[in-house]
Amino acid sequence: MKGLRISMELIKEALRALRENRLRSLLSVVGIAIGIAAVMTVSAVSSGGKAFVMKELETFGLRSVWIVRDYNDKDPNRRVRLGSGLVEQDLAVLGGDCCPSVRRLSPVLLLQKDAIIQWGNRYSNADIKGVNADFLSINNDRLKQGRGFRKKDISGRRPVVLIGETVAKDLYPQAERVIGRHLRIGGRKYRVIGVLQYKSRDLLASIGSEGGDDANNRILLPYTVVQQMNGNRQISYLQAEAVSLVEAERATAQLTQVLQRRHRGAYQYTQVTLASYLKTVDRILGGITAMGIVAASTSLLVGGIGVAGIMSTAVVERIREIGVRMAVGATRRQILFQFLAEAVLISVIGGFAGLTIGLILGGLLDLVTGFPLIPTTTGVLVGLLVSVLVGLASGYYPAQRAAGFLPVEALRRD
Repeated sequence: MKGLRISMELIKEALRALRENRLRSLLSVVGIAIGIAAVMTVSAVSSGGKAFVMKELETFGLRSVWIVRDYNDKDPNRRVRLGSGLVEQDLAVLGGDCCPSVRRLSPVLLLQKDAIIQWGNRYSNADIKGVNADFLSINNDRLKQGRGFRKKDISGRRPVVLIGETVAKDLYPQAERVIGRHLRIGGRKYRVIGVLQYKSRDLLASIGSEGGDDANNRILLPYTVVQQMNGNRQISYLQAEAVSLVEAERATAQLTQVLQRRHRGAYQYTQVTLASYLKTVDRILGGITAMGIVAASTSLLVGGIGVAGIMSTAVVERIREIGVRMAVGATRRQILFQFLAEAVLISVIGGFAGLTIGLILGGLLDLVTGFPLIPTTTGVLVGLLVSVLVGLASGYYPAQRAAGFLPVEALRRD
């Protein structure tokens, strides 16, 4: 209890000293606050950027994997072979127990000829794909209206479609509900059974990524219907869902091995996993964040030097006070603690001010740019910890110098 009482008295003494030198203390606080605010802003921008990218990647299904024939195979004999290397018979095998790391699997068929999409005097230029009943779950699609495909729709080649919001606006601009309406593809009539929920891929589109195509300007049909339209049973590529992100690479390996055995090595396949994109995003954003924090920490270093300079000046100005305190019984440890407490208090106050400024700046930038800035709890705690460490580091030498004076020598100073 005695030690706690002494500590509280020393802290009160440190606060009194800071009040007596308000302007000097304020300038030190501002220096630390600017540094912490800069670090916080960089951290928030990084976290927000990662959340933004993740949100767009989630539109593909985080556990999605793709298998497509490699047309750039170096073996000339394989390169000239016709076909996609994927046929309907492969689905029955791949959908069995051959690939334990695969949860769901869907063929994806692209329409191999141009087809006019229209209803009445309105037209659409949507992408057309043929899929099965599991595709929506694999691709992380949600329905705004209606229902998805059922197995009977696939096996019975029913003329039904799912459409994106852009298609719905193009063909039925005045309709609030389009379920049950019809459209024509290549002159054939199809009934709309579902409208896909809006998906944003603005970032991917802005950087020219292939995945940045308008996800809302598409039409999904039963893949058996597209086979009929193409006049063959070829499958353009496979999209599957792994049982977990960790199993994604294994899932592609299992699928590829089965296909190569079935086709006796006649084709080579390219495997793509969304998990690999996630690792790339983490690596790139992690590097950018580290460089940004190092750059922002320069201002924090300047603030720390400022605290050290001010504390050194305070020691020189208060040598006689130090001598008096020692003469009445203060120990070197207590003197050291007092000056360290002053430095840490300056840094902590500056840290809280910097965090507040960082949060306000994040909110303002979010309003102005629409970019999601998310300060993390870890970032806040690290900011406060850094401010304490800066106070300790910048105040240690002046405090050690103050504690090193001999009482007689200190009392002789003016």
